[in-house]
Amino acid sequence: MNKFFEGWYFKIEGETQTIAFIVAANTKASGKIAASLQIITKENAYVIPYPSYQLSYTKNPLEITLGKNKFSLSGIHIDVKSKDINMNGYLKFSEVTPPRYNIMGPFSAIPFMECRHSVFSLWHTVSGEITLNGEKIKMDGTGYIEGDRGESFPREYLWTHCNYEENSIMLSVAEIPMLGRSFTGIIGFVYLKGKEYRIATYLGAKVVKMGNNFVEIKQGRFKLTAKLMKENSHKLNAPVGGCMSRLIKESVACEAEYSFSVSDKQILDFTTSNASFEYEYKKKIKNIKE
Repeated sequence: MNKFFEGWYFKIEGETQTIAFIVAANTKASGKIAASLQIITKENAYVIPYPSYQLSYTKNPLEITLGKNKFSLSGIHIDVKSKDINMNGYLKFSEVTPPRYNIMGPFSAIPFMECRHSVFSLWHTVSGEITLNGEKIKMDGTGYIEGDRGESFPREYLWTHCNYEENSIMLSVAEIPMLGRSFTGIIGFVYLKGKEYRIATYLGAKVVKMGNNFVEIKQGRFKLTAKLMKENSHKLNAPVGGCMSRLIKESVACEAEYSFSVSDKQILDFTTSNASFEYEYKKKIKNIKE
């Protein structure tokens, strides 16, 4: 059996709480299929395993059932009980905002890539309430949905996302192995006032500076920077060769700074305490001369 993983990431930013749900299927070392739900809040991260037969999904439209939980582009019904977490409730989404075209661009047609990324909604509103370990929490706010599939997460990568008012930013920078070598791949977007600005290697994006939880990307007239200011991370399971055997750290709600300019005109510049950030680069990339 081929080694694989596939996961879907649903993030909700409410007024007082941010929660990310990660539904995943993967192969175990034995070759059997495993399923899991990871839940990340500002304070904790939880992993709930499920028998694989309790997972079913369709891709068009995206609808996932895992045990008593249901995830779709129209909302979430959560019903989880374990020794560490008791969570239930309903969250309703407004009409989602899909990207203009596949976030991978022409790379979506290249075979044998270790990880393929999808974005299902750049931004949407969320309404509803959940009960988390006995506490009722209003989750009226905004949401974001993405996914990954393949065999492994990149060995080194940066990923960040943030909804800011009615705007949204996602950026992923990763070391991509290909034909015995590797290159730095970039995918992302800035969704600003209803307009999508695509940032990607296949459009000419390059890393100009990177290191110490900071990255600067340039692509023609565009410049995008992201900096993790104050970490608030929790450990998550991530795939290696199909198995969820790697531990990474994600801050689902942390302090970060973003800026975006077009033709040297700054059109977005803000610091937020509600950003999501993963920084898995162990080496420092030297500054690249323009």
